[in-house]
Amino acid sequence: MSAKPPTDLQTVLDSEIKEWHFHIYFHQRNADEHHAAMELRDAVLRLRRDGAFVAVPLFRVNMDPVGPHPVGSYEIWVPSETFSSVFSFLCMNRGNLSILVHPLTREEVRLDHEVRNAWIGPSFPLDLSTLPLRSEEIPLQYPSLQLGYSSASPPFTLEQRRKMGANIEHLLMKEKGAARAPPRN
Repeated sequence: MSAKPPTDLQTVLDSEIKEWHFHIYFHQRNADEHHAAMELRDAVLRLRRDGAFVAVPLFRVNMDPVGPHPVGSYEIWVPSETFSSVFSFLCMNRGNLSILVHPLTREEVRLDHEVRNAWIGPSFPLDLSTLPLRSEEIPLQYPSLQLGYSSASPPFTLEQRRKMGANIEHLLMKEKGAARAPPRN
């Protein structure tokens, strides 16, 4: 049986994931898949330029297996601020490509790829032996953007969050299909 999820507001906020990787997979000897993957990458770059979201594909495209990734791939870094927009776009436009989605944390790098992951499309087996269990540093990527772990925006206070939660509960009282939160202890 798994551990009970935390419900302490501060604990949950302290463990919030701020940055993500999307790994777009393609069979490196399949010209159609490679072309589709590059078209998707180009679309992400154009949409970033036009302000649809913040997503940073690495310059490098891996034409062979690299690290835990068993086929050709490239990585897209995404801050939590635009995660849902990028996830939505990739869900709707991936075609037949598979995409590994995982958080960036320092506590347990291997778990990020093995347990805390999600797949858009069919999954691939990963070679986790290439990954460290832990990283000593917060995984800052592109700090000049001041997003994700390097965000300069002050977070909501606990009191602001509690007020938002109470307001949402009040508004949802009129919605028949919405589950009610249990009373506070």
